Amino acid sequence: MGPRVKLPPEIQLAQRLAGNEQVTRDRAVRKLRKYIVARTQRAEGGFTHDELLKVWKGLFYCMWMQDKPLLQEELGRTISQLVHAFQTTEAQHLFLQTFWQTMNREWPGIDRLRLDKFYMLMRMVLREALTVLQTQGWDERQTERLLELLTTEILHPDSEAPNGVKSHFIEIFLEELTKVGAHELTADQNLRLIGPFCTIAAQTQDSLVLHNIAQGIFETIVEQAPLAIEELMNELEEEELSEEEELSEEEEAQEPGLLSREPLKGSVCRTQRPLDQQAGDDDEDGTSTVLQFDYKAVADRLFEMASRQDTPPQNRKRLYKVIRKLQALAEGLFPEPDIPEEAYRNPRGGRRVRMKKRLSGSQLQDKTGRHAKEALHSDSSPGSTRRRRQQRAGGDPPVPRERPGGHGGRGAPRRQRRPRVGAKAKIASCQEPKAKRKRTPEGQK
Repeated sequence: MGPRVKLPPEIQLAQRLAGNEQVTRDRAVRKLRKYIVARTQRAEGGFTHDELLKVWKGLFYCMWMQDKPLLQEELGRTISQLVHAFQTTEAQHLFLQTFWQTMNREWPGIDRLRLDKFYMLMRMVLREALTVLQTQGWDERQTERLLELLTTEILHPDSEAPNGVKSHFIEIFLEELTKVGAHELTADQNLRLIGPFCTIAAQTQDSLVLHNIAQGIFETIVEQAPLAIEELMNELEEEELSEEEELSEEEEAQEPGLLSREPLKGSVCRTQRPLDQQAGDDDEDGTSTVLQFDYKAVADRLFEMASRQDTPPQNRKRLYKVIRKLQALAEGLFPEPDIPEEAYRNPRGGRRVRMKKRLSGSQLQDKTGRHAKEALHSDSSPGSTRRRRQQRAGGDPPVPRERPGGHGGRGAPRRQRRPRVGAKAKIASCQEPKAKRKRTPEGQK
């Protein structure tokens, strides 16, 4: 028996990460984090592209094997935070690149029961990637590198990303960017971050990608415009209030003797903030903030990309529609919701209204005549036929039996319903055979 070949540590960790026992997988994740920190601290150390692909293969099946939603969320958070264990920016960049390549490769094999946890993993990894940019102060060079990576691996037409990965990435990008940097990013930085979407929307030949970008990025910006303006006005009011408080404090400091006075019990000190501001601070975590955009700059950027000669006509038409909305927002006008022209022509809408108008008067007459004829035929019951035969034979008419329940009870005979006058006239107009008149014996007159 020959000597046993020792496998590289990346393959050993990948095998343990994909193990059947949860204890083995959790221990392997902790060891992987320590291994990443120890290896990337050395200047000559680091991971190659193939090594990180093997690591992500094990992490992918570690997530695959995990059951129960709360444990899946905890594992997804642990895996996504591994990017902070890398000590160099190049290693972090390679770690994110191999993640999206792994998702593109393994996506067709994911069944519908496991889609949700991998959607969640993609969201968490994108959030941590943006958090890395936040820790670096939203550096322009690092931002460009990350956007280039995401464009190459996901958005570009030549990428191997399936439609599911593209659609989900476009859907969650603004949401995760809002969670990470809504309080810090300026309008110029936000325009730089959505730049790749402007380029791809003008160049792509895929109608699905165009629709997702227009709806998930630009239409979302238009829909959030009232909230963004309201938040901007609140910030301006807070700045004015803070300036007034500083001026009042300076005036009080200049007046002698005011600082030595103590407020009486039950009185409100001037430096104490109003209750509505305190309540606003308490609810600050619960309120959702939005990203600030310069709508004129976004419209100009889109117009520049859409007005090129190589832009497909359907892309140019769709982008011009968004540009008009952004230009209206820049002028202070909120665009009205899109209502199709058919709704103005026919406010009630629907096929029933149009179908009722198509029915002519003769068709309605035929319908009424048919109903009257059915009512006439329904009167010829077997009992009435038997009575007619007895009357023709000359016999006495049968004595009606008394039904149980007495007069007015449950079994009382029902009064026959007479046809209406309008129905008789319509029956006469329709050439129906006349009904025979009943003959009554002479003894019953």
